Amino acid sequence: MYRIGIDLGGTTVKAGIVDEAYRIIRSGSVPTVSEKGAGALVKDMADLVRQLIEDAGITWEEIQSAGLGVPGTANKETGMMEYANNLCFENEALIPLLESHFHKPVFFTNDANAAAWGEFIAGCGKGARSLIMVTLGTGIGGGIIINGELYEGCNYAAGEFGHFTIQCEGLPCNCGRKGCFETYASATALKRMAREAMEKDSEKKSILWEMCGQDIENAGGAMIFRAAKEKDPTAVEVREKYLHYLSIGITDIINIFQPEILCIGGGVSNAGDDLLKPLCRLTDEKIYTRTSKIKTEIKIASLGNDAGIIGAAFLK
Repeated sequence: MYRIGIDLGGTTVKAGIVDEAYRIIRSGSVPTVSEKGAGALVKDMADLVRQLIEDAGITWEEIQSAGLGVPGTANKETGMMEYANNLCFENEALIPLLESHFHKPVFFTNDANAAAWGEFIAGCGKGARSLIMVTLGTGIGGGIIINGELYEGCNYAAGEFGHFTIQCEGLPCNCGRKGCFETYASATALKRMAREAMEKDSEKKSILWEMCGQDIENAGGAMIFRAAKEKDPTAVEVREKYLHYLSIGITDIINIFQPEILCIGGGVSNAGDDLLKPLCRLTDEKIYTRTSKIKTEIKIASLGNDAGIIGAAFLK
């Protein structure tokens, strides 16, 4: 038997057919055309899935269920996507619409939850009982798995790790508060820090200027870790500042949940050990359980862009 996993993004819909060993046997994508309404978007998803099934040479009878990760609040009781600001959707009946196309059980959750579930069952959390995933992208999101179950909160909106405060009266966040974690530790924050540091480098001595083609608008987070590895002073300063703030938030999450695994995903995680090793060192210095024999293990997500598809496919 196979399952369908769909990852609904703001610009792209990705889908895959997943077997019982968590392997994606066929995948594809189409643009997210949300301006035509939920009905048209669901039809695009269904058409994509039909094509994948045909290309894989299997039948609908071999499909057990389907799952969907959405960039918003997914109410499992009603099947409604209550709010998705990137899609301009509010109270859309995505699950009933998909079930009318598939005639199979369809489950859904927030896209960060789907990615966390994928890492838990098939990625860096395989074999654990608890995992917290923190995604470092445009903002900061995440998912919570406790005792083998996805925790979504009373309103299916848990895991918004980007919006707890790490700097009282700090920089304003787009959520309306000040000093939020994502304002200091997201990929967007790292990019801002890089640009600010380069602006101070009036003589353009930093190799960051060469890396970004002399255009500060091209400065990004990935080049910070590359330049810091080459001992560029400006990049090292930015990296240390960023890791300081990131370690504060990660420490807080570990102190609250004490998961077996804390999984770091999102674009910034592509820095790999250059991110992980110093982050682990800084976190070990701060966590409440620093003298305990058993500690949370911090890992880089291992499934990449497949996490959302695999996690969605095995929702229940």
